[in-house]
Amino acid sequence: MGIHDGKAVIVTGGALGIGGGASRGFAEEGARVIVADKDPHAGHQTVDEIKAKGGDATFVQADFSFSADAKRVVERAVAIYGGVDFVFNNVGIQPRTSYTNAEDTTEDIWDAIMSVNLKSYWLMAKYAIPEMRSRGGGVIVNNASVQGQQSAPLVTAYAASKGGVLSLTRQLSIDYARQNIRVLAVCPGSIDTPLMRDGISGDSGGVPDDMEAAIDIAGARSPIARIGTPEDVANVVVFLCSDKASFMTGEFVNVDGGVMAQGAWADLSRTK
Repeated sequence: MGIHDGKAVIVTGGALGIGGGASRGFAEEGARVIVADKDPHAGHQTVDEIKAKGGDATFVQADFSFSADAKRVVERAVAIYGGVDFVFNNVGIQPRTSYTNAEDTTEDIWDAIMSVNLKSYWLMAKYAIPEMRSRGGGVIVNNASVQGQQSAPLVTAYAASKGGVLSLTRQLSIDYARQNIRVLAVCPGSIDTPLMRDGISGDSGGVPDDMEAAIDIAGARSPIARIGTPEDVANVVVFLCSDKASFMTGEFVNVDGGVMAQGAWADLSRTK
């Protein structure tokens, strides 16, 4: 018996990294998972892994820079699983060309990041909340970031999008609490994901050529002395959607190995 037996969950960006970890984590707890992702190869692979362990998952291809795709993902969840109980808004982008100050950030980069990292979260809430209401309630967990609280240099659009996610989380929680819909956020620190590794490989600021050495350096900044895994974040997300967290809403949880507790982490991060 899992804590989410029979529940239907949508994980956006659900194929790789934190999203992949969450898709597997929900399935292990008995949930039926919509793995919504732009990458069909990775999406089908994650679904196959879940099914091989006896879980229930379906891949839905979606590009969350298009509002119609967000609506379609919810519609597919309703058609396949009869409704929506949970949404983990996880999808996010941080292109290498986005590491710039405000005056050098292009409008195209700004719009692309806001569309995926923030607007899609609102759209998923917009379309999923009526389905949750019809089932007596539900939970939305938004993937923010420690960069939504304290920023690092040259992440203008990304930091703004993550700060917006935290504000959106608070607003939704107030508006829908009386409808038994809880809304929370997680703020990961350094997590070993393809997005993080891509950022490291594109960094010309003295990061060692050896990727594993760079990962070790990132981990050394944490009081726990390692970077996180997708499963570290997934475990928190799965918990937040459970009845054990029924008195939590409008809040965010740092999953960062303690970097926010020690403060001034941005001084140790990316500089150019």
